[in-house]
Amino acid sequence: MSCVQAHSILKKIVRKIGQECTARGQTVSETLVAFMVKAVALDPRNDFNVDQALIKKDVQNLIQLCVTRLLDTTNPSLSTIKMQVFFDINYANRAELLSEQHRALEGKLAPAVRDITDSHPRVREFQSMYQKIVSYVLLSSGLGSPTDIEVIREVTAGLQSVFPQRDMITFISLSKKKKEQQLKNLAKLVTGIRLYNKECGKGGSCIDDLPAILNESIPSATRSVDERLNACHRLAHRYTALLESPQEDQHRHAQLSSFKLKEVLFNVRQYEAFLCILLSDAITSAQEVEKLNVQFAATMEQLKNTVQNKVSIDTKEVFPLFIALSNLWSGFQDEILLLSFLTNMTHSLQQFSEIQSQLFPEEMLTSLLEGVTVKSDEERIRETMGTRVNVSDFKNREWLFPETTDDFDHLLIQYHGFCALTIGVKGLTLPGNPAIGILKHQERCYVFSSKEAAYTFAQDPDKFIQLNVEKAKEHAELILLLELCHQFEYFAPFEQARNAGKGWIKPTMQCDSSTQTDTHILPPTIVTSYEWNEWELRRKAIKLANLRRKLTQAMQTDLSHMRRENATQVYLPKDVSTQTKRDNSSNVPRPQIFLKGLRGGSSPATHMAKVDLTRPVDEN
Repeated sequence: MSCVQAHSILKKIVRKIGQECTARGQTVSETLVAFMVKAVALDPRNDFNVDQALIKKDVQNLIQLCVTRLLDTTNPSLSTIKMQVFFDINYANRAELLSEQHRALEGKLAPAVRDITDSHPRVREFQSMYQKIVSYVLLSSGLGSPTDIEVIREVTAGLQSVFPQRDMITFISLSKKKKEQQLKNLAKLVTGIRLYNKECGKGGSCIDDLPAILNESIPSATRSVDERLNACHRLAHRYTALLESPQEDQHRHAQLSSFKLKEVLFNVRQYEAFLCILLSDAITSAQEVEKLNVQFAATMEQLKNTVQNKVSIDTKEVFPLFIALSNLWSGFQDEILLLSFLTNMTHSLQQFSEIQSQLFPEEMLTSLLEGVTVKSDEERIRETMGTRVNVSDFKNREWLFPETTDDFDHLLIQYHGFCALTIGVKGLTLPGNPAIGILKHQERCYVFSSKEAAYTFAQDPDKFIQLNVEKAKEHAELILLLELCHQFEYFAPFEQARNAGKGWIKPTMQCDSSTQTDTHILPPTIVTSYEWNEWELRRKAIKLANLRRKLTQAMQTDLSHMRRENATQVYLPKDVSTQTKRDNSSNVPRPQIFLKGLRGGSSPATHMAKVDLTRPVDEN
């Protein structure tokens, strides 16, 4: 049978099973149905051969078995599989969840960003464009409602302090990429300003105290997960003790078999594993919030010391601090999102463990445990801490110990850390003790619950590994619980099983993809005046030669002279003064000469004489 035919048949089977369940009042997802089809087909008790084409009778039998198992709501195995499907579809680690959230936020803001960056408004449209930028800054920060007038006024005031409306002309002239980058910077600056104003008691309307909320909510969420996890531990220990109890009492043994105690134990162990993941994420969130609190307080204190009631502050000093405040606040918002996600996941997983209390109420479980010793996982490990495998007892076997192996605590242990022997032999999930010795077989590491189990497994590892595989085929929930997907060539993880057409055939990785680019990322560089045709160039030369003898005239009327926007620039007069050499003078004696005899004399013999009466210069 070709791959395409197998896919087509499996799709029809999944669709038929879904219709049958819906007709009987039970709605199931295609992912769950596809998983159940594989589980039923792999179970050796159903005698299906996945390497051969199914005949019509086999298809009908497969559909009937799947419908029966999917409608059996009292089966712990079905609850465990539903839990695994739910967790795989809905759970995401910190990086994936935050990345998805940031992509979703960018998708919501994309229309507003395009509306701002793609438009080229005129001067009279700058006001409406500025309001769009205010709306983007408010939506991007997530601090307050875009319909709250007080919040809008606060954001507008913060934006005007770093981006006055007169800068719109410069903003419009930027390229699209630079506009997007400036919008992000403006959003961070305004957010930082609002946070600083809130700290100073001068603003911060509708801004919740996220650090206080997280400091109160994270310990509460951690305690809730921890309490559920402790309850799981206690149930797992009690169920394990019942399964290990002596089977001399045939009546009680038959009663426990009818209650599917092993399936209930697998359900508890899977619930326990998922809660451990959520608890680890909660602890990581608590550590991140603690770091953010320290950094936020330090940045705010540095900002206060920088400002200190100054009238004028250098933007190079204060802007990076505002941006740092915004980034740290985004970290608080991310932790709020993660906390909400972890809380919802914890509450949602609870529904899949309710089957335990239905099959084994507290009164019944207490009566069944009379005379039975219940040991915790920690007690089992402490009992075997003094024992260790003797390497000299084995040939061609590699054993790992803490003192001889680097990164011993970080080794990847098979079967989720459970004993590699008791799974296939007894159907129990007992915790392995690495201190006994870790067996490395075919590049995989195995741990054991006792020294005797380690010796037994080491004699023929392949045999017991195959027993574990057969046990997983009988109980399909063990495939995910024990992380055995690599053991099943035709059993894909849930993320691949979501497409029902991938069936038992090893999937061919295909996906639909699409790309989109901007129409013009860079400004156009096409030279419109370029001509390759020589004759066209000659025609243009003739036109230019003809135009030299032409005269262009233009006129303007009273109705048209206001249609064109004009701008002029003048230099305002300023006071100017110059300095020249100073005037000076000097005084000299006036020349005086006396002529004697001009009036005549008494004697004719008298003659005229000249007398110089000028004062000497040195007398002055």
